[in-house]
Amino acid sequence: MSYSIFCVGHPLIDMQVREAEDLLARYNLNANDAVLAGVEHESIYDELVRERQVVYVAGGAAQNTARGAAYILPPNSVAFAGCVGDDNLAEQLRAVNRHDGVLDVYQVKKGQKTGACAVLISNGHHRSLVTTRRSSNDLDEEHFWSPTVAPLINSAKVIYLEGFLLTYRPEVSISLGKKVSEAGKILVLNLSAPYIPRSYNAQIQEIAPYCDIIISNEAEAEAWAASNDHPDPTNMPAVAKAIALLPKANATPPRIVIITHGAHSTTLVSADTPDSPKTYPVHPLKEEEIVDTNAAGDAFSGGFLGALAAMCIGQEGPQFKWPKVKIL
Repeated sequence: MSYSIFCVGHPLIDMQVREAEDLLARYNLNANDAVLAGVEHESIYDELVRERQVVYVAGGAAQNTARGAAYILPPNSVAFAGCVGDDNLAEQLRAVNRHDGVLDVYQVKKGQKTGACAVLISNGHHRSLVTTRRSSNDLDEEHFWSPTVAPLINSAKVIYLEGFLLTYRPEVSISLGKKVSEAGKILVLNLSAPYIPRSYNAQIQEIAPYCDIIISNEAEAEAWAASNDHPDPTNMPAVAKAIALLPKANATPPRIVIITHGAHSTTLVSADTPDSPKTYPVHPLKEEEIVDTNAAGDAFSGGFLGALAAMCIGQEGPQFKWPKVKIL
């Protein structure tokens, strides 16, 4: 098997609409945020279909990341696992994955619906995400070790998990993370949304020992800092250092933490040199060049994973040391 990256997450169809300021106000949502749909949001999906011009886009954080990595890697490099329903939405996702070069190995739940995300774009390009997970919550651990999926995990050098997996049946993702870490693979976790470190901090602490790379944006990092009583939650190098120095099950490679910050510099801290943070400048787009920011973080993660995988397959053996080159 030639697949070097294996991603796991919630496969979703994004239902994207523009000029959604009224929807934000009516459903009590914030711009540039991500929430799980509650009872108060149940009607939003029918409202979008009924009253708005909806653009349907393949989504889900890890699936977006997989497609981004596949874009820059050779064919047969990236596989993705998640759970879908037996409906037309799942077929739409499969078609996009085929087009983008991602091998999807979905678990299919008969009689259930595929997950969806309302993407509300307001004030030009700011996005607010409201997710109804449906079947995506029901991914079983047994699926990973099925004859179709297990060879892909065994061949992969990098395993990528989205933070959303920690919000429902987190033991499935924690067990997978432990097993692939013990097998000497690189485990990457993305915190994914501010509410995850706010509400699921215990689950992050449980999977963190197996994580070699943790990716976050500034809002997620601040939420983690607040949940862990960090004295300086807006100091990105300091927060990255604290995450990097969380207990780790294996000594090598040292954990690295990456915190993006929109058009501001990206921060990287390695646990072996925690007092020497690195910053990487970002070349901001002009305002008129930005269409929307939906999946911007996933695109970053996809590019990063692609570069990491390209370097991993250029090294010998299953154990890795971070190369002495810039990977951002």
